[in-house]
Amino acid sequence: MVFFWLIVLGLLTYVLLQRSVSRITRTPVWLLWVVMMLPAFILTAWVMVNGSEKPAPTGLLLGLFIACPILYWALIQKGRIDPPKAANAEGAIADAKLLTPPPKPVPRPIDKDEEAMLQGCFPWSVYYLQNIEYRPQAMICRGQLRSTPTVAYDTVRENIRRHFGDRFLVLFQEGLQGKPVFALVPNPQVEKGDRSNQTLTRPGLALGLLLVTLFTTTAVGTYLAGVTEEQLQATPALILQGLPYALGLLVILGCHEMGHYLAARRYKMRVTLPYFIPVPFFLGTLGAFIQMKSPVPNRRALFDVGIAGPLSGLVVAVPLLLWGLSQSTIVPIPESGASLLNFEALDPKASLMLTLLSKLVLGSAVAADEAIHLHPIAIAGCLGLVVTALNLMPVGQLDGGHIVHAMYGQRIGSIVGQVARLLVFGLALVHPELMIWAILLFFIPAADQPALNDVSELDDRRDMLGLVALTLLVMIVLPAPGILTRLLY
Repeated sequence: MVFFWLIVLGLLTYVLLQRSVSRITRTPVWLLWVVMMLPAFILTAWVMVNGSEKPAPTGLLLGLFIACPILYWALIQKGRIDPPKAANAEGAIADAKLLTPPPKPVPRPIDKDEEAMLQGCFPWSVYYLQNIEYRPQAMICRGQLRSTPTVAYDTVRENIRRHFGDRFLVLFQEGLQGKPVFALVPNPQVEKGDRSNQTLTRPGLALGLLLVTLFTTTAVGTYLAGVTEEQLQATPALILQGLPYALGLLVILGCHEMGHYLAARRYKMRVTLPYFIPVPFFLGTLGAFIQMKSPVPNRRALFDVGIAGPLSGLVVAVPLLLWGLSQSTIVPIPESGASLLNFEALDPKASLMLTLLSKLVLGSAVAADEAIHLHPIAIAGCLGLVVTALNLMPVGQLDGGHIVHAMYGQRIGSIVGQVARLLVFGLALVHPELMIWAILLFFIPAADQPALNDVSELDDRRDMLGLVALTLLVMIVLPAPGILTRLLY
């Protein structure tokens, strides 16, 4: 079982590396993977030598989780690649570089006449332009904001579009000292032309991955339903008993990703169809994902796209979990103990939300010293809660990272992400089943990519909805407090 989880962690780690940092550093992915996996390798070796009953020394744990992140960061910085021209519109601005003068003259992407035209795009009553700085990747336009951020951005963007067409993307970012800064970067879609639209949607690929994932999750669901390999070989039709789990899990994951997809299309963002990731073991799938091929227009869009997935998934996961719990059975807590991810003996007290939902459905049938043997549908619903909680973590490019960034800005969002990592690691010391989760969070970049208009703030309704989403995260992750369990049980 230890090697099984080690393989799962290794696969997830490699996927995260490929998707997050492989494009920003020349350091080989395999080397970064080794550094990320080093704590898991050492802890696995400790368990093999000393057994699971003897915990690893606290000094060893602290040393691993301090030294490895530092080494990981150093390797990325050593091989860091300067952003290629127009390859990433959001990465064209870095706060530390915006406010330092260029060491050498940079070729201007516009001539004198166009510069005069550009200066006219900034009405003095909206954004009083003071100077234009030319960078290799962008033109930085500094000045004084004299209206609301939304009015300033919309006005300047429309003026630039009228004079320059789609030649530039207009970014509006918070500079140092709280002064908003405009930047113009070459539009990558103009350079790529229509070729970028030809491979955006691949319905054949999406459908093929869905069918393969349906097969792998059905196979896993058959095992979860209690069908042995001998029984399956004797009666192949028994594989159909895995369909409830497979369909429940795929509907939850599909609704989650379709929430992101529809929200992105609402803002006319270029986005791929949802792609499922099949695996022939573990849960039958590593989840699903979409890829956004265009920058996020503003923080409101960032918030809506980020929160649409978790809420859409929960709308399906909670009813399925409630029905599945009604079909589940109560079992004694085994000698090995119950936990949040032990589906044969799930401890509902490991999660505040599971505690409330299980008492709502099972009532007095479940006691404080009992666990729940989950029905396959309940397993799918429980995994839906776990996936939602993982995505709601306020770290980097996770959904929760998008939400916190949209609510409080990029800098504060990054700070919240760092704090969240430490809190989850502390929680994992009490609940070891969360350790893989904690390790993964440490290696996800804490800073989210900014939107084009990253200055305009959200309205009160979205701020309230964001707090509700973070409350749901706390209810899923934190165990039920003792005072509540005494009242309910």
